[in-house]
Amino acid sequence: MSKIPKNLSDKDMFRDYVEDTSIEDRFIAAEKKAKKKQQEVPEAPADFLRAGFTPQLTEELARALMQLKMELFRADIKNYTFKIKRDGENIVLIPKYKK
Repeated sequence: MSKIPKNLSDKDMFRDYVEDTSIEDRFIAAEKKAKKKQQEVPEAPADFLRAGFTPQLTEELARALMQLKMELFRADIKNYTFKIKRDGENIVLIPKYKK
């Protein structure tokens, strides 16, 4: 066992000491990260912005497309494209199945 040095200043005693982060500090950091991620709104692509899509509309469209893709996957349809059709004031997106 080595000897304990005598007559050291406080700064010298804590020179190589590294404090471990507590679980509380980790939770606080995780909450800050989650809030920051939640506040970040993804920017819509420039083409969508020109067409009048806000980032919120772009996100809603992406969610609806993802739901459609999941339904097609559950129906074991993996090879498809989309056909876009305008019906008056409505725009209809029709999945077209490939063989």
